[in-house]
Amino acid sequence: MATDGDGQMTRRTFFNGALLTSAGVVLLANEGKGQKQRPGETLLAYPPQKIEGAAELIAGSHIYFDYPKPGDGAVLIRTTEGQYLAFSRKCAHFGCTVDYDKSRRCLVCPCHRGVYDSRNGSVVFGPPPRPLDQIVLQVRAGGEVWAVGKHLGGDTNV
Repeated sequence: MATDGDGQMTRRTFFNGALLTSAGVVLLANEGKGQKQRPGETLLAYPPQKIEGAAELIAGSHIYFDYPKPGDGAVLIRTTEGQYLAFSRKCAHFGCTVDYDKSRRCLVCPCHRGVYDSRNGSVVFGPPPRPLDQIVLQVRAGGEVWAVGKHLGGDTNV
């Protein structure tokens, strides 16, 4: 550190230090912005819950269950390719209960004719302002399917 003859910091040293500190603060602030979650990427963790009957579910069918607590309706869909997908049954418009339409392979809200894509929960038609919340799944030994969390706004399963 440069000082004058009396042991005091020089003006040049002070301003160089201030400049470096300011640059560091700006870099850290920008790095923090890049790590923030965008809307629709919020992950909520809940205690794992086994979805009863999921292991016996045949491709192209579905079952209803409650998650993360009793009364919170959800639907587990097994696609024709055998993949498991799960969504909250609470419509993002006014909270009505959506149903799976097997023939159209979509989720339908009976209140205002909202339609959601059953592959990702996104809005296909109607007034819902955002996708359905998607349930995070784990397939465990023996084919057991467990719900382990929820992505708000319809992010894909992990």
